[in-house]
Amino acid sequence: MGTKMSKAGKAKKGAAASGKSGGGSGGNDNIDIKLDDKYTSKAGGGKLGIDDFELLKVLGKGSFGKVMLVKKKGGDDTLFAMKTLRKAALIKRNQLLHTATERNILQNIQHPFLVNLIYAFQSDDKLYMVLDYMGGGELFFWLKKHRRFSEARAQLMGAEITLALGALHAGNIIYRDLKPENILVDLEGHIRLTDFGLSKDGITGPGAEGGTKTFCGTPEYLAPEILDNKGHGKSVDWWSFGTLLYEMLCGLPPFYDTNIQKMYHKILCAPLRFPSYLSDNAKEILRGLLQRKVEERLGSGPGGTDEIKAANFFKTLDFDRVMAKEYTPEFKPPAGRNDTDATNFDLEFTTEKAIDSVVTTHMSETAKQKSNFTDFTYQNEGAMGS
Repeated sequence: MGTKMSKAGKAKKGAAASGKSGGGSGGNDNIDIKLDDKYTSKAGGGKLGIDDFELLKVLGKGSFGKVMLVKKKGGDDTLFAMKTLRKAALIKRNQLLHTATERNILQNIQHPFLVNLIYAFQSDDKLYMVLDYMGGGELFFWLKKHRRFSEARAQLMGAEITLALGALHAGNIIYRDLKPENILVDLEGHIRLTDFGLSKDGITGPGAEGGTKTFCGTPEYLAPEILDNKGHGKSVDWWSFGTLLYEMLCGLPPFYDTNIQKMYHKILCAPLRFPSYLSDNAKEILRGLLQRKVEERLGSGPGGTDEIKAANFFKTLDFDRVMAKEYTPEFKPPAGRNDTDATNFDLEFTTEKAIDSVVTTHMSETAKQKSNFTDFTYQNEGAMGS
């Protein structure tokens, strides 16, 4: 969800929350989906559904549905972000396989810097995923507000992102959609990655060997090998990380242009330039990450994520302490007047009434069969508020 307008300060269309509805480009075949078997039940028996949740606010909207702030009826006051996806829209845009991949990644990879799936269920017309709520909003929100970050702030956030990407890569998953809209901030200032709709599993190498060829992602953050259609692997995430780190430090991605074709040309050919205020350590890691030759890119060697962690830019951090969240972030988002005021999300959405919209698009019987996600339902055994 959420295509940005110009980076030069314009508002984004479709601000996101924990797990945006859609995003990026890329298609897949219309196929029947079979997911890992998990179940959700209520205390008195029966399946969990939308009526078991109190809908509090709209946090974001997109092509396939929306994200709402919710809490479970009869539970405690734990807040969640509920992502709703319209099945008809998923079928129309050939997103069934991407949705199944996202659902399985959320279930199977638990990590301090990745959003966790708490519940999943479906109706005839929609899929519902209930996720961690991150009250600090999107990193995009804060980049737009603060323009750029100090090196200390970018360093800790970058270290947390490195560990999140490392966890995905360890599971042979490439993320492929790293951008400020897909990075959520909690009220302590720590981050989590969300929206795994463009992720791909079964990827074993840094480049074309053991990789994939699908053209997908968000233009500003696309690696050269994706633009060249040479096949790509885990290294595309390190290029995107370099682009994001540059944006956090400088205010815009390194090859940004309002004309997408010109921007693609810059990604492939333009020299990398730095503002004078960047430290030598920042320039060093950015040169390593934004290396067009995959085999020479930082993180693409046999050391993988350890190559990133060993960079001088991170030399003052102990990554075990980063993982344990023992460092205090430089910036802590405001908590707001109460837990549910969603002050760190776009007013364009939070002022809307939170309702589970009626689906007016009627699916054919064939489409209904294709969108019947067997065993989609899930409950995290450690879920709060159940």
